Amino acid sequence: MINVLVTGSNGQVGSEIKSLVDEQNEHSRKYRYFFTNKDSLDITQKESINKYVENNNIKVIVNCAAYTAVDKAEDEKKIADLVNNKAVKYLAQISKIKDVQLIHISTDYVFDGTSTNPYTEYDIPNPQSVYGKTKRFGEKALLDINPRNSIIIRTSWVYSHFGNNFVSTMLKLGNTKDEIGVVSDQLGSPTYAKDLAKTILEVFPKISNNKVELYHYANEGGISWYDFAKEIMYISELNCKIKALSTNEYPTSAKRPTYSVLSNRKIVEDFSITIPHWKDSLNKYFHSLG
Repeated sequence: MINVLVTGSNGQVGSEIKSLVDEQNEHSRKYRYFFTNKDSLDITQKESINKYVENNNIKVIVNCAAYTAVDKAEDEKKIADLVNNKAVKYLAQISKIKDVQLIHISTDYVFDGTSTNPYTEYDIPNPQSVYGKTKRFGEKALLDINPRNSIIIRTSWVYSHFGNNFVSTMLKLGNTKDEIGVVSDQLGSPTYAKDLAKTILEVFPKISNNKVELYHYANEGGISWYDFAKEIMYISELNCKIKALSTNEYPTSAKRPTYSVLSNRKIVEDFSITIPHWKDSLNKYFHSLG
């Protein structure tokens, strides 16, 4: 039995991993999962991580924990850096010393959004927000420490049945408003957290590398927030009208990438996986809602 620690288990990806593990008997027979949140394991304290890993004989860590309040991070730089950077550094150091495999989730916000082609793992990051910068610092710490058999997965525009996200927000507004405005000049790749969770469970047993590898994972295809909102209303049969707004008409504290579509080519080729199109996954999300 291989013991696997999943941090940030109350978040979207962590929650989806937990629900999948509960469903998959074959995974449960080979792996024993430990799901933690900030109350049960403080990953900003190195000794807390060390004790937890030792006491539970952890061999794999899936780090889903993150400070994701993008706008709030502009005012809470220290907290964002502690969770997104320093905690990742501690996890990487302990993984290196104890030969623990580490899978870390990162973000499209490490890019500046000036590209017009899907971002690959070889494109140079240039984050424009505190959130993006702290996530990039965390990536660099993990890459520098370089624990064996470990990877970073960058993802984007994540939604799920758990917590607050764009899809759940649109559904709430669609049920209470006749018209809402949504930004139409920011393009990205929506990602159904359940698809990402399935991929994590599928690929981590196959990882074998001496240096940390970077991967991108998002549902296939790119779309604007505006068109994504329109599709949500269409599938859910809500009559809320969507008005297109420019970024300038919808100012936020943190700067968002104008374009952050991710290329999945590397993870598909290395692990022979199939990634659904964003529209198919959105339909699957609504189907599971009933």
